Amino acid sequence: MEQAVAAPVATCRLADDGARVIKVERLSGDFARAYDKNGNGGSSYFSWLNRGKESLVVDIKQQKSKQLLHSILERADVFVQNLAPGAAARAGFDSTELRKKYPKLIRYISGYGNDRAFKGYKAYDLLVAAEAGLCSVTGTPDGPGRVGVSICDITAGMNGHAAIMKGLYLRERTGRGFGYTVSLFDTIADIMNVPLMQQRYTGKPPMRAGLAHPSIAPYGAFETKDARKILISIQNEREWSKLCADVLGNPEIATDAMYNKPDLRVKNRQKLDQLISDNFKKFLIEDLKSKLLETGIAFGELNSVEGLMNHPVLRSVSYKNENGVEVIAAAPATIETGTDQRTRMENVPRLGEHTDKIIAEFGGNSKL
Repeated sequence: MEQAVAAPVATCRLADDGARVIKVERLSGDFARAYDKNGNGGSSYFSWLNRGKESLVVDIKQQKSKQLLHSILERADVFVQNLAPGAAARAGFDSTELRKKYPKLIRYISGYGNDRAFKGYKAYDLLVAAEAGLCSVTGTPDGPGRVGVSICDITAGMNGHAAIMKGLYLRERTGRGFGYTVSLFDTIADIMNVPLMQQRYTGKPPMRAGLAHPSIAPYGAFETKDARKILISIQNEREWSKLCADVLGNPEIATDAMYNKPDLRVKNRQKLDQLISDNFKKFLIEDLKSKLLETGIAFGELNSVEGLMNHPVLRSVSYKNENGVEVIAAAPATIETGTDQRTRMENVPRLGEHTDKIIAEFGGNSKL
């Protein structure tokens, strides 16, 4: 019983690995089907996260639909839901009751959090990012911003996938099922631990630095002679010395009293960045890349989405969207060593595409 992004991330990973995933949808379908039409005529969100699933359309408030779903649960390994707060419980699918009825079932719930004061809040990505302080450390000195993808949903879904796999492993060892609640708020609070500790122990939050690191320097973007941007990252004193001697051409900078310690480089970031910028503008970007690579300095070019699309490292998979039209997507990150990589995934289901088949299989009434 999933919708939007968070829970579908978790179940997409399961489907990609060969699990049978039955997606229970309302009569109007998962609202992510209508988010946009940017996935070659279908929803880009829905096309990404629902490949390889079966679509079952039911009204979970109707008794016959409930009977069908319970018939499925009798044979299921995992139950996932991220409906509005309380919706699944009101329909008779409370996690505690399911534990009693199906003691070997792995149960995963995605939502806002368990705190009573926030239990009724809807867990929408940007709202959680704002509430958890992520937006306050994202953006530029001029103002906060949104991370460019649905980071709260995606990371919560990844945590959900990990929880499901943990539950399945523990069931193998103990013979019983487990329930997990993955909170979007908890997920982002966890990855906010560095700025949280800084605030707690220094009394100051990290600054919004745009394309720069708030607590390491030099670590940011610099323009080249051909008006392209390259980012460098100096993580230790050895790299700092090599940058000064072999790229900037002046080893004395490394021992300058303004820059000879990491905290001093951060304190004097403005002057240091200007010094590096003046040097990098002498290079065409490809020449600078070669020099940095030869020197062992970490770098990356500031790319566009089009640049990603044409990137030589990008692996892709193809399948058909809910309209039966071919789409190409970035491949899942997990790589199984020593095997051929998949280039083809199962298709995205049409709304209710598998309803009749599932009803016939699980012995329900065809008129739900």
